[in-house]
Amino acid sequence: YPTDWPKGPDHPMDPVTFEATIQELPSAHKPPSGGVLIGLLNGEAVGCVMYHEAEPGIAEFNRLFVNEKGRGHRIGQKMLEAMFAMLNANGYQKVFFSSATFLTHARAMYEAAGFVKISHPSDFPKEWHNYTYFMERSIGQVQN
Repeated sequence: YPTDWPKGPDHPMDPVTFEATIQELPSAHKPPSGGVLIGLLNGEAVGCVMYHEAEPGIAEFNRLFVNEKGRGHRIGQKMLEAMFAMLNANGYQKVFFSSATFLTHARAMYEAAGFVKISHPSDFPKEWHNYTYFMERSIGQVQN
């Protein structure tokens, strides 16, 4: 993560915050309201994405990651497509996420997948607005 990010307990890599996040992963993303998808390349795990219910009918996804070996094979796009199918099957109408502005390569993939930029939530720390963005899309929409 960039060294110029604000410090403190709101930082995603703050040791206490990070440990709490790791501890909650198994329960936060478990079915039926959540899920974890693993991206494979030649049988090897090279990526993941996780989602959970944010509120009825709306899911939040996070931790979309593809390692260097998996990049360039459309693994991220394929995991998004698989996640959309799971969300649709589970009755979600919308999905949203937040990401870091320095991850510019990912933003084009999200836009191509039908995501549009939305405002930061009102309770999101203002000192993070310049470092993050939020996007959403409807589930079940047809992509070109």
